[in-house]
Amino acid sequence: MPGAQSRKPHLELVLHPKFVELVMKIDAQGIYYRDLNNTIREAVQAGTDRIELDNVNGQYFIGDGINKPVTITINGVPGNDLAAFMNGATIIVNENAQDNIGNTMNAGKVVVHGHAGDVLGYGMRGGRIFIKKDVGYRVGIHMKSYLENRPVLIAGGKAGDFFGEYMAGGVLILLGMFTDDPAKDKHGYLFGTGMHGGVIYVRGGVDESRLAKEVGVFELDDNDMAELEGYVREYCADFELDAKDVLKERFVKVLPRSKRPYGNMYCIMPK
Repeated sequence: MPGAQSRKPHLELVLHPKFVELVMKIDAQGIYYRDLNNTIREAVQAGTDRIELDNVNGQYFIGDGINKPVTITINGVPGNDLAAFMNGATIIVNENAQDNIGNTMNAGKVVVHGHAGDVLGYGMRGGRIFIKKDVGYRVGIHMKSYLENRPVLIAGGKAGDFFGEYMAGGVLILLGMFTDDPAKDKHGYLFGTGMHGGVIYVRGGVDESRLAKEVGVFELDDNDMAELEGYVREYCADFELDAKDVLKERFVKVLPRSKRPYGNMYCIMPK
């Protein structure tokens, strides 16, 4: 119910050896999502450095549109559209997350220590989304990049159908390592449908029978390996994993065969 908040946010100063940090702690239990997000935005505008949310249980839109370098730690499971339109904040989820993370995200980072749902990184234009375990369907759909603004999404577990659908830019990485369902296939069907830009790196290879006709599988060159290693090391640092263990397996890259995969479906306009 709106206005169900029963415990006021707690603001405190945390003294570090070389700096002082302003931290707000919020117990989100029973708080309506609009009220919770209003409290978060007010804290960000007031100059809070770090926000800790406890007992989060499905509240929507956390972190949406935030354009300051604040860190939001979520204890619980946030609802859909986490970090949509975000531009510079860092969100750490210590459990699972739901659908539509990072919709049209421009900069910043989302780190999820569990599983995540469908349609992650929709139209994502920059920043990082790191998921430790499995992800759902249509991950990386319509991702894009421009100049130095290049989004990166890494899934440590397995993925559903339509991975990289209509991808126009950026980097997707699928590790297939950290899953609660070892018998499950690494990825679903129609992998890369409509892909016309960007690159997908996959640890241990792909099932080519499940690839869309718009993409092909290629070996990595030295530049690819350097790029991949940098992203994997950053990912492993966030989850306290051994990067050497991740990188010891062969990777392949999936690329689009054309920049206009459906060009033959359009009628030529008369002059």
